[in-house]
Amino acid sequence: MINTTEKESHYQDLEKMTVLELLTNINNEDKTVPMAVEKAIPQIEALVNECVAKMKNGGRVFYIGAGTSGRLGVLDASECPPTYGVPFDWIIGMIAGGDTAIRKAVEFAEDDTEQAWKDLTEYSINKTDVVIGIAASGTTPYVVGGLQAANAAGLATGCIVCNSGSPIAKEAQLPVEVVVGPEFVTGSTRMKAGTAQKLVLNMLSTSIMIQLGRVQGNKMVDMQLSNHKLVARGVRIIMDETNATEAEATELLEKFGHVRQAIEAYQETH
Repeated sequence: MINTTEKESHYQDLEKMTVLELLTNINNEDKTVPMAVEKAIPQIEALVNECVAKMKNGGRVFYIGAGTSGRLGVLDASECPPTYGVPFDWIIGMIAGGDTAIRKAVEFAEDDTEQAWKDLTEYSINKTDVVIGIAASGTTPYVVGGLQAANAAGLATGCIVCNSGSPIAKEAQLPVEVVVGPEFVTGSTRMKAGTAQKLVLNMLSTSIMIQLGRVQGNKMVDMQLSNHKLVARGVRIIMDETNATEAEATELLEKFGHVRQAIEAYQETH
């Protein structure tokens, strides 16, 4: 049976379409992705709950994937420290072929069933951790092998895939299956499948960070102040969360170098 991600596009003769037709039809396909994600919310909820429980006991979350899926995992993991002020080893993204594969495809890297576990063991992975495999097809050997090894070692495992009943979903204890159907360009899973995976990763990491107390109200009070834009945002957050003037908020931020600490300091004295 052909996976739905590999089935022929609903559209024919793409090269004969005008630019407007191409854009409109791609957009029409993209509109179906959030609805597919919505159907998977119960699965996503279960995976979030497991990750939060493990991380509250000192565990970490590892994403493993190849190609577009691997890059999306690396992207999501790399954005957590600056956004939420957490250590770089709370959520870790790993891609078949290593960091080189983030920019350039590494031939046949995804076909090695043993490499993912080798990559994971470099981080002294243990039973407090969670391994989440990301693969549009649900068949990537790198991910299958990694989940099998993680299961054998007694770790919690999950996945984000875009076909139902895939080998990876069968290996994962907590599978997330977002079935988006055929791609606009047949088999180009960087499109709808990639969008679906990005949406799920957004939901996953954001929910985890909120559950772990890294958001106050709706503000990123633990974010890293790594550029002028973020410093200005930090000042606005302090003003929004207190009665401080801009000058007071700026002074507090310069003194403490941290939004949450600046807010707490103001509240203690007012």
